[in-house]
Amino acid sequence: MSQYLTTIGLEFHAELKTKTKIFCSCPTDFAGDANTHICPVCLGLPGVLPVLNRHAVELAAKAGMALNCEVSKFSKFDRKNYFYPDLPKGYQVTQYPLPICRNGWLMVKDEDGNDKKIRINRIHMEEDAGKLVHSGSNISDSSYSLPDYNRAAVPLIEIVTEPDMSSAEEAKNFGETLRLMLAYADISDVKMEQGSLRCDVNISIRPQGQDELGVKVEIKNLNSFRAVYRAIVYEEMRQKSLIDNGIPIVQETRLWDDAAGETRPMRSKEDAHDYRYFPEPDLPPIIIDDQWMAEIAASMPEMPDAKRKRLTEELGLSDYDAGQLIANPPLAHFFDALYAEYPEAKIAANWILGDIAKLMNSTEKEYNVVPLSASELAFLLKEIKKGSINNNSAKTVLEEMFDSDKKAADIIAEHGFSQISDTSVLDSAVAKIIEANPKPVADYKAGKQAAIGFLVGQVMKETKGQANPGMVKELLEKALN
Repeated sequence: MSQYLTTIGLEFHAELKTKTKIFCSCPTDFAGDANTHICPVCLGLPGVLPVLNRHAVELAAKAGMALNCEVSKFSKFDRKNYFYPDLPKGYQVTQYPLPICRNGWLMVKDEDGNDKKIRINRIHMEEDAGKLVHSGSNISDSSYSLPDYNRAAVPLIEIVTEPDMSSAEEAKNFGETLRLMLAYADISDVKMEQGSLRCDVNISIRPQGQDELGVKVEIKNLNSFRAVYRAIVYEEMRQKSLIDNGIPIVQETRLWDDAAGETRPMRSKEDAHDYRYFPEPDLPPIIIDDQWMAEIAASMPEMPDAKRKRLTEELGLSDYDAGQLIANPPLAHFFDALYAEYPEAKIAANWILGDIAKLMNSTEKEYNVVPLSASELAFLLKEIKKGSINNNSAKTVLEEMFDSDKKAADIIAEHGFSQISDTSVLDSAVAKIIEANPKPVADYKAGKQAAIGFLVGQVMKETKGQANPGMVKELLEKALN
């Protein structure tokens, strides 16, 4: 591809994290039988009027703040007219000339690992469409499709970038960064597998030295960043082959077939005039005054860059540990809760990134929060520090806490995990092990320091793992010396 330049712009649709739809009180829950979360308003039946969800406006404004945008004090809704079975009204309520946010940016890594600013043209609010349930595996091989309007009128924001990306790697990095920002700001649950975050790619290529952009092709509804990457790589190759063979590239919308690893034509690409936009007559303009804007800004949580700075500069974590925490919002939030109860950052991070992350990854469940009490884990860590329980037993306690609502103290008592630190009890066990193991004792006295490890293990076995290993080693050395 060295003789060609690739130009990429992205459009992301993110469902907002509201309990009800944008213009009615129907729930936005993902689960549910088809056509059970609907009403006359979201179906657009005659005579109904929409009422705007205030929380959806606040979340859209927060998205703008998180993405360095100008948040408009005055914006309005428009009707985008097109006919498709998943759009029951025959038009979509969206924003066209006056969106709620403009002129933002995100810093991402380019292919060489350098920082690159990707501009964001706009963020606008709109209602989601329903979806079609196909009889086959996809629309192409289906004999019929049935509409499910549960998703119709779920509040969305559409985030539109400028065509600032030049590779599949940059596009993937932008998507992953955007997903993290939306998750931290608690704007969307960003579950691509459920469709609450979807990506459209606009891509064109042109020969080196040509200033004019090539013909733009849109790839719709990509539901993973792996698919974004693969679709861009494929489309670069397809368009290059067309140019090399003198075949003109057609402006169109294409679909990505993940199984086949290729894009396929869907329809010719519409221009803005094809949608016959006009102002939505049933909704007043959105006016965000200074007081409301200040309230929205005050509700912004700590974002990734600020969190990274605090974790490294104030709490002393390494860049690696901080990065691992920040990349997983549930773990990062749990770290803050645990640190408030047990202010030893490195120990807290080690347990979270080690044992807790392993437990969360070993189950098929998807967790938005860590299913543990930070207070109970803090109690467990304090017991380790006091010498009341050893690390191995504590890991067993943690696993049981993860799978139940039991308290750490109760699990410790049930299993008899309380660590033995009574020297009179330990002296007896140490004497017994020394007497029973003359060869390791002789080895140690002959200068083989590793033999002490075997003897410590035998004492731990004798005490069923309840001995304080540090005290055991100390008592063994004293007795042998």
